[in-house]
Amino acid sequence: MTGRLLHSVCTAALATATAVAAVPAAAEPAPTPAPAPPTTVSGMLTALQTLYRQAEEAGETYKATGEELRRQRARTARLARQLAGARKAVVAARADAGRLAREQYRGRSELSSYLGLLLSRNPKQALDQHHLIERAAAHQLATMAGLKEGARRAAGLAAASREALDKELTLAAKQKKARDNATAQLRDVEKMLASLSADEIAEVAALERTNAAKAQEKLLASGVLGGRRTPTSQGRRALKYAVEQIGKPYVWGAEGPQSYDCSGLTSQAWARAGREIPRTSQEQWAQLPKVSLRALRPGDLVIYYPKATHVAIYLGEGKVVQAPRPGTKVKVSPIAANPLIGAVRPDPDGSPLSTYTPPRLPRGATAGQDDGYFAAGAPDTSAR
Repeated sequence: MTGRLLHSVCTAALATATAVAAVPAAAEPAPTPAPAPPTTVSGMLTALQTLYRQAEEAGETYKATGEELRRQRARTARLARQLAGARKAVVAARADAGRLAREQYRGRSELSSYLGLLLSRNPKQALDQHHLIERAAAHQLATMAGLKEGARRAAGLAAASREALDKELTLAAKQKKARDNATAQLRDVEKMLASLSADEIAEVAALERTNAAKAQEKLLASGVLGGRRTPTSQGRRALKYAVEQIGKPYVWGAEGPQSYDCSGLTSQAWARAGREIPRTSQEQWAQLPKVSLRALRPGDLVIYYPKATHVAIYLGEGKVVQAPRPGTKVKVSPIAANPLIGAVRPDPDGSPLSTYTPPRLPRGATAGQDDGYFAAGAPDTSAR
């Protein structure tokens, strides 16, 4: 390389390096700043309610996924049993086919004997035995066809079993994620409460009670709940069971008999009445027939919040039996204690009773707050 060419190359390299150095490094995206803690009582209440709604939504996902996982595991086990049976049948068919092949090779099969007869000097006798030849041939064809069909079915079941197992693993991972999300949200509730003074917590609780009282007053004043309301016989049994659970603690994901979450209480109450309903409040809202508040009768289920993350059973006279949230116990509450979105009827085919005496409420049935944010009974993240 000549000195002039070397000088040109070095000059170009130096210019390139200088240009590259002049380009600023790509700035890393700034982390999203954490929201400022609320400073007003109204803001504190909104923040707590939001955190709890998110926890309850994750909880509903956890429970719904658990039900789906249970059904999927049953399907996986059923496919595994069918696959074992299909493989056993294939082994037997292969053994049968092998036996036929060996007999054919040795000239001892029924078909080979009849073929020899057909080629003999006495064709009349062979014709008389034609149906025997057809039977032997049909048996061999059936054996081979059975082997082929059995292998095809076993292959299909093996593929279905693998797919079912993959889905089972996916559901298990989804369930764990939902449980972890719910736990994290409930822990955030605890952290926020820990940051508040006793006076602030009392103010938040008072504001929520005031808001609920106003909503209840407005709903009752509208007259939509007026008139005589009686349950069906099943509804009466469901209410009796729900009232008997009053005083038992809310525990995340529980469905009795010692503790309940909101949909655990309603699903078990109706199960005791002889009617199976979906496990979660979201499934109850989506799958059960909807009913207007003007037609609401005792035993119907009242659904709350935009994503149907809470449910209670209607007691009558503007009251419900519910498991409010972590930190509370099963109790009687005003129907408007939470923002309701509608109601559903587990027994649309039932006829209301002509006479009805509401179940006797235990002492202290309405005692305690309808709000409770402490994460007692939160899911155990160490469990699968």
